[in-house]
Amino acid sequence: MKVTLLLLCCWVALVASDEDYVKYKDPIQPLNVRIKDLMDRMTLAEKIGQMAQLDRSVVTPEIMRDYSIGSVLSSGGSVPSPQATTQEWIDMVNSFQKGSLSSRLGIPMIYGIDAVHGHNNVYNATVFPHNVGLGSTREPELLRRIGAATAKEVRATGINYVFAPCIAVCRDPRWGRCYESYGEDPDIVKEMADIIVGLQGQIPSGFPKGVPYVSGRDKVAACAKHFVGDGGTTRGINENNTVISRHGLLSIHMPGYYHSIIKGVSTIMVSYSSWNGEKMHSNHELITDFLKNTLNFKGFVISDWQGIDKITDPAHSNYTFSILSGIRAGIDMVMVPTNYTEFIDDLTYLVISNAIPMSRINDAVRRILRVKFVMGLFENPLADDRFVNELGSQEHKDLAREAVRKSLALLKNGENADEPVLPLSKKATKILVAGTHADNLGYQCGGWTITWQGLSGNNLTTGTTILEAVKKTVDPNTEIIYNVNSTTDYIKANNFSYAIVVVGETPYAETNGDNLNLTIAEGGSDTIQNVCNVVKCVVVIVSGRPLTIEPHMSQLDALVVSWLPGTEGEGVTDVLFGDYGFTGKLARTWFKTVDQLPMNYGDENYNPLFPLGFGLTTEPVNKAS
Repeated sequence: MKVTLLLLCCWVALVASDEDYVKYKDPIQPLNVRIKDLMDRMTLAEKIGQMAQLDRSVVTPEIMRDYSIGSVLSSGGSVPSPQATTQEWIDMVNSFQKGSLSSRLGIPMIYGIDAVHGHNNVYNATVFPHNVGLGSTREPELLRRIGAATAKEVRATGINYVFAPCIAVCRDPRWGRCYESYGEDPDIVKEMADIIVGLQGQIPSGFPKGVPYVSGRDKVAACAKHFVGDGGTTRGINENNTVISRHGLLSIHMPGYYHSIIKGVSTIMVSYSSWNGEKMHSNHELITDFLKNTLNFKGFVISDWQGIDKITDPAHSNYTFSILSGIRAGIDMVMVPTNYTEFIDDLTYLVISNAIPMSRINDAVRRILRVKFVMGLFENPLADDRFVNELGSQEHKDLAREAVRKSLALLKNGENADEPVLPLSKKATKILVAGTHADNLGYQCGGWTITWQGLSGNNLTTGTTILEAVKKTVDPNTEIIYNVNSTTDYIKANNFSYAIVVVGETPYAETNGDNLNLTIAEGGSDTIQNVCNVVKCVVVIVSGRPLTIEPHMSQLDALVVSWLPGTEGEGVTDVLFGDYGFTGKLARTWFKTVDQLPMNYGDENYNPLFPLGFGLTTEPVNKAS
């Protein structure tokens, strides 16, 4: 009798164990088995919920649970609180994740953020140079290290997905997103896309091509953007039309995507722009036939912010049509980002009415789940607080400083090679530092820093301005005078050894940065003229693209472009004063006048002020000199 009871108890326990077991929660099961098992259990509502990405400002844990929302994002400046700590970020992300885990199937959400030059939305994070500067380094290995550092800082806040890298090939500097591009040459952009390896991890040999890959909890899912041709629009107008042949599109704007897919990129974001008049967000031939079927991309395709809304003009004027067009084109996840009930209701209607086949919904959800399983989210959905000390760590600041000094390009150094102006002496008696950008951390960092459009001033985050870096670098006995808009009389009244003039652009992002004139910001040209006509001067340009400088070339003694260097201003002084040599090479053609634009290397009438690849070099000198 006892034996019978014991066997009965064991049988009941085994049955209960079998009932509790679900394949999709078993990490030992093959990836495709887990995906199929989960999808077989999902309702239409749960599948459509997975296709929605919402901004954190409209999300609650209850919404995540009740609608099975697939993803949340922080748009530029969308933060838990001003100057939020890592713990505040973690608590917010975990609260949303716990909402997702409490849903019927417990599918974890993925949280995305624009970490486009470091974890740039977050106070105290390391802000690296923008891509326009990194392209000048020509160092894919440096980019891999920056990607790895960025991934750790993102993970420090509990976030696991970044909308980076931007692999646009900017063909016209009048475009307001040109600083997000590594350069005008597709080969440079392709090389720099190696940042994906740093963000996601190195793919093991034999790993299937096209399948997304994220190697561990210190890595994040990456997003190559914006597919495709965003950097080739007419006159550089943001979100506009790229007029180019198919051969031109594939040879200039597509190579970065080939490379990204080979490196296992998890997601690809679609461009607002059009190709020969057809909106990319509704381009089935390029998204489905080419990207998914020809290139065999197995991750998910995501829209840009309200990207499907802009399929119509005016935007959102026929939202049902926009959803129909975007989803049928092959978009898998929609950055809604606020009106989620409208999106869910309209997409549900389109599926029930057979306007969108269930096969298209299943393809989208399969891709989204593939990325989530590959990331290990089902095993480790919550933030890992082991990484909190990675945010703004000294190791990462040192790396950013290295990136700054390697990205600077020296465009003029005296009238001839026998009389170079740089490197500067640290033991000069009296130095003038002038210009609007010498002591402004916000200007140094540019757009996409703390807020979407960027800020002015020195209290937006922690960092070192170029003026502060000069003060730290020179001899303690050297007198440094900072005068923003120096007059000729003032300069003549002082016996300066030399002057450092720092001028450039004010911050912007996207359409707000579209600019047909490309002139130095107000006061900058006058400062160059006043200072450089009286005393030996070095002009440092802080900008996201080439600016009109040709009229000043005879006045200035040395010219350096620092691009948008970020928080580590000492990287600039490292090379100005000769602790390290200049090595940067232009990844963009520098025009003489804007009338020449667009002008790119290889054009028939190529007559630039400085060609692609230009950059003078210097040798390091004794650090005490």
